[in-house]
Amino acid sequence: MRNREKEEKNDKWHRVERSSGKFLRRFRLPENAKADEVKAQMENGVLTVTVPKKEVKKPEVKAIDISAN
Repeated sequence: MRNREKEEKNDKWHRVERSSGKFLRRFRLPENAKADEVKAQMENGVLTVTVPKKEVKKPEVKAIDISAN
């Protein structure tokens, strides 16, 4: 339950500030995300979520000599 809510709007953005209450946001992670290593940090009212990605191994490039017969 919210105690106080302040809403501001203009043509480019819409912001709602809540002084108390719960907030829930869900989103899908990409397939290469390390879901067990996701971290979240709240600082000065800003929530930062860090989602590490698995390294994608690039195929090795190997030079092959071509001889003409």
